[in-house]
Amino acid sequence: MKKQNSVNTAHHHSIPPLTENQKVELAALAKKDDHDIDYGDAPSLDDEVWANASQGRFYKPVKIQKTVRIDADVLAWLEKSGTKGYQTRLNAILRRAMLAECQGY
Repeated sequence: MKKQNSVNTAHHHSIPPLTENQKVELAALAKKDDHDIDYGDAPSLDDEVWANASQGRFYKPVKIQKTVRIDADVLAWLEKSGTKGYQTRLNAILRRAMLAECQGY
């Protein structure tokens, strides 16, 4: 039997479903133009605030353990800088490739 990812499972079950009233409110809000929405409780931020903003500061991807087959020469190259940290280097290389593909490069 395949083990479920407990993080995703726990997160999914901890969010209560929307009530019918909430669904109606969201549908009505989705139909409005931006200028018709009251943003009074969420004041706009000026350029000075955004100048110090950073994206993904608190983001930490969920790690999973997976067995993969890697060519021996590729593994030797990754371990060239030392066996400690080769998985981190591999993940960084794969993440750059993934982001480049997602951004259309």
